[in-house]
Amino acid sequence: MNDSDGESFKVTDKRHSAKGSDQEDPSNFKSAKSERPDSVPLPDVNFSTFVFSLNTSALVHLGEIPEFGSGEIKKDLILAQHTIDTLAMLQEKTVGNLAEDEQGFLEHILFDLRMRYVRAMP
Repeated sequence: MNDSDGESFKVTDKRHSAKGSDQEDPSNFKSAKSERPDSVPLPDVNFSTFVFSLNTSALVHLGEIPEFGSGEIKKDLILAQHTIDTLAMLQEKTVGNLAEDEQGFLEHILFDLRMRYVRAMP
């Protein structure tokens, strides 16, 4: 391929190159959690930490805990209900696929959030 100055360039597709190239092997993917020296290490990713994360989001939207970063307490009951509904959907879709402790944790979180939501209603 030539440009207007008569110089040429070549594009080489290395996506399917042989081993030993500078391409990263997806099987060697490592989480970046240990590479964040400026913050607290992140917990392992599993079902319980995922549910706990959604619980925390719901508590923020219920105005129970401050937003991360700003420290502001804001109540958004629509987002709180959406997060509770997401947890309920997870409960429904995972029937028979969770360990007993995971199922109990999810049931406890849902009950607690639903009670908090009712108390937060105007």
